[in-house]
Amino acid sequence: MKPIPIALRQIDYVIATADTGSTAAAARLLSVSQPSVSLAIAKVEAHLGRALFVRTAGQGVVPTAFGRLKLGEYRQLRARAELVLLGGEQGREVMDLGVFSTLGPRYAPSLVRQFEEAHPGAQIRLHEGDIEALANWLEGGQIDVALTYDFGLPSTWEVLPLADVRPYGLVPAGHRLEGRSEVGLAELLEDPLILMNLPHSRGYFLTLAQMQGVTPQVAHETGSVEMLRSMVANGMGVGLLATDIPHGTAYDGRAIIRVALAGNLASHRIALVRSKRLQADALTDAFCRYAVEAFADQNAEAVRPPCR
Repeated sequence: MKPIPIALRQIDYVIATADTGSTAAAARLLSVSQPSVSLAIAKVEAHLGRALFVRTAGQGVVPTAFGRLKLGEYRQLRARAELVLLGGEQGREVMDLGVFSTLGPRYAPSLVRQFEEAHPGAQIRLHEGDIEALANWLEGGQIDVALTYDFGLPSTWEVLPLADVRPYGLVPAGHRLEGRSEVGLAELLEDPLILMNLPHSRGYFLTLAQMQGVTPQVAHETGSVEMLRSMVANGMGVGLLATDIPHGTAYDGRAIIRVALAGNLASHRIALVRSKRLQADALTDAFCRYAVEAFADQNAEAVRPPCR
């Protein structure tokens, strides 16, 4: 039997350094000396023959592309070792779910609650972020799966489609388009636009307009769905959204009117994604299956292939 060249303690040092951004901070977190952390990382890098981190002046350390790949594997190894050696978190199975920030409030809490009620031994931890954060967390193993829009995701991710959702317009109460069964996008965008400025979302809505031959006048930009809705409700412009928000009032109580958009507009696809490189566990598989069924039960336009 060959000896294992890397110890779990060294893996702890690597993970802590990635999480804290420096070897000094990792040392404080683990109550060890900074040279011990640096030496452990150097030994792991020497064994792998490649750097896990790049050192930047004034910014600590950040994982290399190779480092992010190994971190995902190390986090999985660490979690399994804890489950075997320590019994996990009091016998509970734990899964980390990343959610795209505009989708999270609409779908994630109810989905997690229902899943945990159906699986009493499971615990789902939520992590909210934009597409870049979700990508880093997936590749680094900080999350097991992500609920997001399919923006043309990388081939290193496994994509499980859940539902296709059409974009729609928002106008304030009393607007000239209120009461119409549907309106053309070009007609809606005769008014100034409140634009979602999250990565990919911004490009999606601007592309929709360009495909209709329209260059919108952007009045304001925001990364918050509820800020956008409130701004529209207060007459600061019209809005475009894909996230299905069922209620008709903004945070300040003002009415906001949803208008259907005419024509063949590119849909947003809601999906679960995870890294193909990392081995799936039974809990993540069960959550994927449950999510497909939950979206189908909501009469979404769901697709139901098996998750792995």
